[in-house]
Order: sequence, then structure tokens, then C-alpha cells
Amino acid sequence: MKTSVVLPQRLWEEARDQEQLKLLILQYLKVCYPKYQIKKVENGFAICERRE
Repeated sequence: MKTSVVLPQRLWEEARDQEQLKLLILQYLKVCYPKYQIKKVENGFAICERRE
């Protein structure tokens, strides 16, 4: 099932570059949404699929 997760603005503020932003998003999702697998980031949302 696809779902959208709002990403905190602080991730963009903390990131020094695009690579660090990717890592911060992955870390955030791993901690806060461990059953979600990210597919893409779009307009401040992570588009994810929920794993069972």
C-alpha cells in the first residue's frame, strides 16, 4: 500500500548537500516509520510503501 509521509523541514535545514539529505531522510524513516520503504521524495513528502 502506498502512503505519503510528511518530512520535517529540519532535514533540509540540516543537510549540507543532496547526499546528506538522502541519508537524513533514510535515517528519519528508519527510526519513525520502520515498516515503510521509501520510493521517492516529492514536495516535502516521502512516497513510501508499507511493508508487512
